[in-house]
Amino acid sequence: MLIRKRGVVSRTYRHISRYRQILGVLMAYGYGDLVDRLDVEQYLEIGSKLVSRKRAERVEKLSRAERIRIALEDLGSTFIKLGQILSTRPDVVPPDIVKELEKLQDEVPPFPFQEARKAVEEETGKPINEIFTFIDEKPLAAASIGQVHRARLLGGEEVIVKVRRPGITGKLEVDLEILLHLAMLAEKHIEEIAIYRPAKIVEEFSRTLENEMDYTIEAAYAERFARQFFDNPTVYVPKIITDFSTERVLVMEYVQGVKASEIHLLEDRGLDRRIIAERGADLLLRQVFDYGFFHADPHPGNIIILPGNVICYLDFGMMGTVDRKSRENMADMAYAIVKRNEEKATDALLEMVEVDGEPDRRILETDVATLMEMYVYKSLKEIRIEKILQQMLDIISKHRLHLPYDKFLMMKALATMEGLGLRLDPDFDLTRQAAPFIKRIKIKQFSPWRLMDDFVSTGADLMRLFRVMPDEIYSILKQARLGKIRLVLDNTGIIILAQTLERIGTRISLALIAGALIIGSYLFISTGKGFSIFGIPILGLAGFILAGFLAIVMIAKK
Repeated sequence: MLIRKRGVVSRTYRHISRYRQILGVLMAYGYGDLVDRLDVEQYLEIGSKLVSRKRAERVEKLSRAERIRIALEDLGSTFIKLGQILSTRPDVVPPDIVKELEKLQDEVPPFPFQEARKAVEEETGKPINEIFTFIDEKPLAAASIGQVHRARLLGGEEVIVKVRRPGITGKLEVDLEILLHLAMLAEKHIEEIAIYRPAKIVEEFSRTLENEMDYTIEAAYAERFARQFFDNPTVYVPKIITDFSTERVLVMEYVQGVKASEIHLLEDRGLDRRIIAERGADLLLRQVFDYGFFHADPHPGNIIILPGNVICYLDFGMMGTVDRKSRENMADMAYAIVKRNEEKATDALLEMVEVDGEPDRRILETDVATLMEMYVYKSLKEIRIEKILQQMLDIISKHRLHLPYDKFLMMKALATMEGLGLRLDPDFDLTRQAAPFIKRIKIKQFSPWRLMDDFVSTGADLMRLFRVMPDEIYSILKQARLGKIRLVLDNTGIIILAQTLERIGTRISLALIAGALIIGSYLFISTGKGFSIFGIPILGLAGFILAGFLAIVMIAKK
C-alpha cells in the first residue's frame, strides 16, 4: 500500500515542508477558515506567509469550483489525479465542482529518454538494442505516472512501451500520507465533511494509484479481459509482451485503428456506426452482467475501431469487479422500477449501498417513488441511464448513504457507454439492449440449481451457528458468574420481552428443522437414487422446498 496507516501522524511531521506548502496553497485560495477548523496551527508558520495581497484579490474573483481546481493544479500531480477521480464521483462532490474538475488535465513535461532507457534496461536486465530494433525517443504521451514510447521488437512486431516516471513512488507516498492525515482531521473536526468519509476516499484513491503504478497489475487485467472474449470475433485485445513487462515497464502490442469518437473518419473507412454502438454496448453488458469484470473507463479515447467493425480496447489501468449479489441487486432495482414497486426498488438500493445509520425508510421510499414517477409514461428509448444515475446519486447523497466505488464504476461505465452509443447512433437504446441481460439474471435467481446452492449455503451457515452457539452461551454464563455482566429488567416491558423470547424460541426451532431438512435433502441428492425430476431426486427436492417454506415462515414471524 502507498499509505501505511500506522504512525501516519508521526510520518506527516517528517514531511513538514510539504505539509506547510499544501496548507499554504489552501489558504492562498481562500480556504483559511477550513485550515483553522482542521486544528493544525503548528503547521501554519510558513504557510500563512504564502498569501499575498495581490493573490488574495485575484482569488476573490474566482468561483469556489475554480479555486479548488487551480489549487489542485498548483499542488501537483497527486492532487491533479485526486481531482480527476473526484470528478467522476458526483455522489460526494457537488455538480458545479464536478464540472470544473473535469477540466483537469494530467499532462506534465516528459522525463528524459535516457531515464526511460535506464528503467527498461534495469527491469529487463538487457541492453535496449537487444530488445528493440527501434524505439522513438520522443514519447507519444506523458502523464504524472509514466510516459509511452513507440518501438519495434527484434522480431519486427510494433509495440508501445510504457515506463513509470522515476522517483514517483516516494512523492506519492508523501502526498498520500499528508492527505490521509488531513482527511482524518476533517472527520474529527468538520461534521459536514465527515459524513462523506474523506479518509475512506483517500484510501480508495491510494489503491487506484497503486494499481496504476504497478504495470504487472495492468498486464494481468489485460490478459484476464482477453480470456473473457477469446472466442468473440467482434472484440480485440492488444497482446501483452510478458517477456519484457515488469512492475515499472509495460510492453504491449501497438494497434492502429480509428477512435470511436472520430465519426467522419469512421464513415470514410466504411465502418458502420450503428453496429459499433450495438457491439460496444453488448460487450460492456456482458462484462458487467455475465463476467463481473469490466473495463471501467470506456471513454472514446480508450476504444478504437478496426476493420470489420471490430472493437479494440486500450489501457487496462482502471478495471472494475462486481460480484453476483451486486449484479442481482442491479437487476432487482431495474425490475422494480419497471414494475413501479418503490418498496422493492428501495430494498435493492439499500442492498447496493453502505449505511452508517438507519435512514428514514418512509422518506427514502417517497424519494424513490418520485424518481420512478418521472419515467412512468416514457418509453424505454426515452430513458437515459446517465440521468437516472445522477438522480439516484442525489438520493444516495441526500440520505447520507455511501455507494461502494466498484458499484459506482459499474454505473458510470454504463452511462459512459450510453453517451458514446448516442454519439455514434442517435437511435441507440441501451435500456433495450440491457433488458435481456436483466431478464436472464432474474431467471437464474429461481433456477433449481441456484435454489439448491442457496439452500446448501444456508444450511452450512446454520450448522456453523449451531457449532459455535454453545461456546458463546458458555462464555456469556461465565462472564455472568464472575459478576462482569449486569442484567437490568424494566418491568414495564416484561410482556414485550416474553413475547420476543417466544418468537425467538419458535424461530430457533424452525431453523433447526430447516437445517436438518437441508442436510438430509443434500444427502438424498448426492446419492442420486430414486425418482428424479430435472435430474434431481424428488425426495431431495421436496426437502429443499419444505425447508424454503420454513425459511419464509421464520421471516414472516416478526
